[in-house]
Amino acid sequence: MTVRVLKPILLAAVAIVAACRTQSQVTPVPDAHQVTSPADPSKRQAWFGDTHLHTSFSFDAWAKYGSKITPDEAYRFGQGETVTYLGRPAKRAHPLDFMAVTDHSEYMGAMNQLDDPTSAASLSAFGRQYRSDGKGAMAAVVEANKRHVEIPGMNAATALRSTWQMQIDAANKNYRPGKFTTFIGYEWTSMWEGRYNLHRNVLFSGDDAPVPFTSQDSERPQDLWSYLETQRARGFEAIAIPHNSNASGGLMFGWNDVEGRPIDEAYAQRQLLNEPLAEIYQSKGQSETHPDLSGADEFADFEVFDQLLMAGFVRSEPRGSYLRDAWGRGLVIGRKVGTNPYRFGVVGGNDFHNGLSTSAEDAYGGNADGIDPSSGMVDVTRASQVLTPRSALSNLDLTMKGSGGLTGVWAEENTRPSIFAAFRRRETFATSGTRIKLRLFAGWSYDRALLSTPDWTRTAYRDGVPMGGDLAAPAAGVRRAPRFALQAVKDPDGANLDRIQIIKVWLDGDGYREQVYDVAWSGGRKRDRRGRVTAVGDTVDLKTGAYANTIGAAQLQTVWSDPDFDPAKPAVYYMRVLEIPTPRWSTLLAIARGLPILKGRPASIQERGWSSPIWYAPRRR
Repeated sequence: MTVRVLKPILLAAVAIVAACRTQSQVTPVPDAHQVTSPADPSKRQAWFGDTHLHTSFSFDAWAKYGSKITPDEAYRFGQGETVTYLGRPAKRAHPLDFMAVTDHSEYMGAMNQLDDPTSAASLSAFGRQYRSDGKGAMAAVVEANKRHVEIPGMNAATALRSTWQMQIDAANKNYRPGKFTTFIGYEWTSMWEGRYNLHRNVLFSGDDAPVPFTSQDSERPQDLWSYLETQRARGFEAIAIPHNSNASGGLMFGWNDVEGRPIDEAYAQRQLLNEPLAEIYQSKGQSETHPDLSGADEFADFEVFDQLLMAGFVRSEPRGSYLRDAWGRGLVIGRKVGTNPYRFGVVGGNDFHNGLSTSAEDAYGGNADGIDPSSGMVDVTRASQVLTPRSALSNLDLTMKGSGGLTGVWAEENTRPSIFAAFRRRETFATSGTRIKLRLFAGWSYDRALLSTPDWTRTAYRDGVPMGGDLAAPAAGVRRAPRFALQAVKDPDGANLDRIQIIKVWLDGDGYREQVYDVAWSGGRKRDRRGRVTAVGDTVDLKTGAYANTIGAAQLQTVWSDPDFDPAKPAVYYMRVLEIPTPRWSTLLAIARGLPILKGRPASIQERGWSSPIWYAPRRR
């Protein structure tokens, strides 16, 4: 294994941070609850956004996908404006509330120099060879990143500085407090040993940001954290969000760091500080769990993407690659070293590379594009390739990929300070693209009739904690299990709801266990002999792609108590909501193009949403 070395300037910065750390382990971040100082947190609203999107400023978007959309156009599309895409007008079905463009920091803007045939980059040896060969150009950049060398004539550092200022300007230009919030951001693209995905999206809270840290500076997450800590001390608050952990080969949430050293308390504290969130869903699959990890979970096989990204049909190791597993590992590590490094909330995004943030099944055309296939922008030939496993278009099985996801936050207002505070306190949820609203609270004194009162959220906040929170042990003498208040409301334009589930992960001896509980469901259904709620049904018409909301419910809610609660065992609880079946993107694309419905993938899927967890810790003795 080759350990990548930081550039000299950044080495100095890291040394300063390390020296400071000998006196105080971690520089504290202001309490997120104090950022907006809400008088009444029950007034928080649900806002929907995208925290992961690429434009033409990403080297692979330009080289592999031929993207021409700029960050400014991406923000305009996200807030509901019409932009020109492939010579045609394109408009999002529903405007987003917030958004971040996260172009790769590596070679950001460098490829765009080739659009000008008279530029120095175009006239260089690289430019002459690859100006009309996007795939070759991308391969050359990937190889340069692996070797940590600069491509002669590309002026990558200069391009990064100028392009980064354009990113900042686009985000600030499109920020409309109260209506549409933008975050300055980028993707740090560490591909450990050239095959294991350790990527993070970095989001800044304010209207300015330093030049990005790249994987050419270092591929070690700890060095990215040092960069964040150094910049935080300079007044630039930011967080890093791990994404596509499903393709990390088990390294994203390991027992050890990427170099094999066991996680200690200092490492755990730094990860907890710098990474309060993780991406649970995007177009390259869900990172909640895997059937091999959760064999008793009948819904664990949703949008499974378990290939390494750069290795060509090589399976990624599930253990250490999924959030549910990480939440369990975090309990074990926390007991051992004193701090849980994996106490993160959830977000969703799309990772599309054409600059258009979409999330609906009918707004996905396969590969890396988000745009309505009915517009004619996906031709029959390309659709046939997309719907063929191991497509010639990619070194991946494109049929494993899916539509984009969404991040939901509970915040007082649609502004940078308010939404970033929600990120920090982990009061977030994610969906597979639908606009389900999820609420989860836990407390010791909730009444069974809590949800029937008009101002129930005020009581829920006052007497308990919301998603992302820590539930302290009860007062001495209280022996009951905690009660959870759950509510899910359907997407106003989407499918009805099937059920609400609580997933519990708890410490058991030297390891951890998990359990899925059905806690609320539609239609008066009963449990079968195995104790599972019977299936909701499927109304999808495979000839037309239509479905009917004649089953399911518009809203589900309940107050639930854990029947297996053990006050001596730390536990993690999170909420999962399932819609009734609706057609998958591959089915809609096949129907629209007169092609056979894809075999080997489900014709219909149950879209879903996930809350950030609530953590329970016993009273210390």
